[in-house]
Amino acid sequence: MARVKRGVTSHAKHKKVFKAAKGFYGRRKNTIRAAKAAVDRSMQYATRDRRAKKRTMRALWIQRLNAAVREFGLTYSRFIDGLAKAGVEVDRKVLSELAISEPTAFAAIVEKAKAALPAAA
Repeated sequence: MARVKRGVTSHAKHKKVFKAAKGFYGRRKNTIRAAKAAVDRSMQYATRDRRAKKRTMRALWIQRLNAAVREFGLTYSRFIDGLAKAGVEVDRKVLSELAISEPTAFAAIVEKAKAALPAAA
């Protein structure tokens, strides 16, 4: 049986790892053993943080909405309660974007939510 040399395969594998490790600090970018470990860990972080990003973005939208509705004399929780009672089904991402880019439209939504709430207690 003929001898099989595996240099091409190994080189291709290493090249893929080094490409993913580009920009890493020290030996993590140019030594295959350190680079492979660093790339594996970086992929774990990437997977974890794709999920965490969704949570942090929602928290950001809520903070923006809370700041925006306080100008109208409401709190975030009362605003969301008013929206639910008024039957307005707009998500927090869109509401946040409206508060920034379309203040008049957002004001109309806030007034609708205010009207749906019971008189101030």
